Amino acid sequence: MSKFQDILAFVKVAELGGFAAAAKMLGTSPSSITKRVVRLEEGMGVQLLHRTTRRTHLTAYGSEFFERCQQILADLEEAETAVRDANHLASGTVRLAVPPSFGRMTVIPALPSFYEQHPNILLDLCLKKPTLNPIDGGFDLVVHSGRLPDSLLLSRILVRGPQKTVASPAYLERYGTPEKPADLIHHSCIVGSFGADWHFRDCDGHDDTIRVSGKLVTDSGDIMREAAVHGIGIAQATWWLFREDLREERLVTILADYEVEADPISIILPANRRTPAKVRTVIDFLLKITRGRPLEDEFVMAGSR
Repeated sequence: MSKFQDILAFVKVAELGGFAAAAKMLGTSPSSITKRVVRLEEGMGVQLLHRTTRRTHLTAYGSEFFERCQQILADLEEAETAVRDANHLASGTVRLAVPPSFGRMTVIPALPSFYEQHPNILLDLCLKKPTLNPIDGGFDLVVHSGRLPDSLLLSRILVRGPQKTVASPAYLERYGTPEKPADLIHHSCIVGSFGADWHFRDCDGHDDTIRVSGKLVTDSGDIMREAAVHGIGIAQATWWLFREDLREERLVTILADYEVEADPISIILPANRRTPAKVRTVIDFLLKITRGRPLEDEFVMAGSR
């Protein structure tokens, strides 16, 4: 058991990039993690980690050992999952990071049904702005809004569709309706996390970028949506953020003829691990509440779509 704990400590340090992060994940102290890693290195007679004041890096020996240990731990988790699956019960904790707006408007309302079907799964849900890499944050899954870089991660698109430009009926009645993107320079626009350069497609199908301005800048999708509903200004984001307000006519689509494809909302998870049943259950849940169907095709490497 002591050797297993030493190996687990080493793997978490390598995954999270530091002793403090690994200690927090494992519920112990950094000094305890350090002792375990040192004991492992002394027993093997090689240095596994380079320590610096800012970050910890794997040595050549450490990199090879890390890959093998990850596989062993994944096999152990898969064996445990297989036993649970034999009893037809997906169970355990799934750490999931999602954008705040997506979590509040999409995930939370669907949780009662999810827990009714899967009472043995505990969701550790992070609604803060998550890291793009689930390994960095110690998550099983990350839901990411935006384009994905090429990386050693797997991705599966949850939501894709148009980038909507919207305003409240009250705002349009007071200030008028823009007829073309260039008209936005005369309006108060709510600038969100993707910046003041709003993208459109002109009549010839070419990209058209308009730099907007207004009286409110925010990195919160919720704040941007609420501000638009209350008539503070015009907003632009993926249709998914505004869908309920458009349906209830609290917001109105403008400049529909100039819309471009919005950045997708995707699931991201590590590529070098087998996916436990409990994680696949959460993936199916996310696909069902966004697209109305279960997991039907394989994940792809992030950035390859």
